[in-house]
Amino acid sequence: MTDSSLDSLGQRAKAASRLLARASTAQKNAALHAIADGLERDQAKILAANGLDVADGQAAGLSPALLDRLLLDERRLAGIAADTRSVAALPDPVGQEFDGRVLPNGLRIARRRTPLGVLGVIYEARPNVTIDIAALSLKTGNAAILRGGKETLRSNLAMVEVIQSALEASGLPADAVLYIDSIDRSLITELLRLDRYVDMIIPRGGAALHKLCREQATVPVMTGGLGICHLFVDASADQAKAVEIIHNAKTQRPSVCNALDTVLVHRDAAAQFLPRMAERLAADGVELRADPTALLILERALLPTNHDRPTDGQQSPVVPAGPEDFDQEWMRLVLGVKVVSGLEEAMEHIAQHSTAHSDGILTEDHSNAMRFVNEVDSAAVFVNASTRFNDGGQLGLGAEVAVSTQKLHARGPMGLQELTTYKWVVFGDGQVRV
Repeated sequence: MTDSSLDSLGQRAKAASRLLARASTAQKNAALHAIADGLERDQAKILAANGLDVADGQAAGLSPALLDRLLLDERRLAGIAADTRSVAALPDPVGQEFDGRVLPNGLRIARRRTPLGVLGVIYEARPNVTIDIAALSLKTGNAAILRGGKETLRSNLAMVEVIQSALEASGLPADAVLYIDSIDRSLITELLRLDRYVDMIIPRGGAALHKLCREQATVPVMTGGLGICHLFVDASADQAKAVEIIHNAKTQRPSVCNALDTVLVHRDAAAQFLPRMAERLAADGVELRADPTALLILERALLPTNHDRPTDGQQSPVVPAGPEDFDQEWMRLVLGVKVVSGLEEAMEHIAQHSTAHSDGILTEDHSNAMRFVNEVDSAAVFVNASTRFNDGGQLGLGAEVAVSTQKLHARGPMGLQELTTYKWVVFGDGQVRV
């Protein structure tokens, strides 16, 4: 099932990719349904393996954010199976033709979507990624070599067993999805340089992993998935809606890359809005890291009338923002808060601190909304909506392989079309170039 020889894995994956590229849509969909059925059939085995991984993670002192990403339960596994079936229901992009036309010399030309080939995917404590990658790779005719984090080894191997069994049962090569089962980190660098067989590297992890991939890879790297996400509350914002959007963006799942990290509030709305927002977030234990103006407003509103600070042992829900706090992807229940003079300062702050992942404006002013959309250069830009919608499933792409913050090839959630390239197809009738 697995093999520690990267060269051998590369050869096997490349051979499988050629077979998979010519598989029919019906074959690929049958395999996807078989994977979903297998996840449900082997639920007890997968969750038992995951339980061991989680226990080891707790013993190793993993952060709550990492443990949350690592955890599988019946609900999450059912969601992964449902996402796999959703991918099967999507149109197959392979073979689609676009930009077709007839030239004056009679040549009929078009671009036709084709698989990329072999994907090398490196990820950390996210066992759901194993199935997401497999499903999207399979649907697009790509083979994949996976390397998950050591924290999820048992969970990933249990799911890869399901994947490979489903592929074989559907008449497709089991080698279309291969897993590096060694925790030797040097194999990551080897994978990054396996350009003889691998066509694209997709890292899903922290800043250190992305930096390693950019610096060491001889294979093209699709980076992204690092979020320092912003929402700007304009003076005209519907404050009741804005509070609920911010609450959702911060608390619905704080450990993911599209969770909210910083709220910027127009100075004309700050005195009324910030206490409302703080009260809503306090019930969920959100700590606010506030700039001096926001801190003054919030302390006046939240502390007792005598302005006594919390006694020893008490945790204030509002603390002064440190010099690096607006450059943090928190991945926990912490939120940066800053009061700005208006739209210009908000967009300038985003330009300086955003990772171009997910940024939005909460406003009832159409002209401000359009300026924000036109001038904020992020992979996804939101108007009066939660940043949590920057997700392949939420945007109708099915599961996603990653959220790209690059500008070449793909940007935003990478679904089916983003895992294809194209070739020019030219039909003639004896034409020669003169």
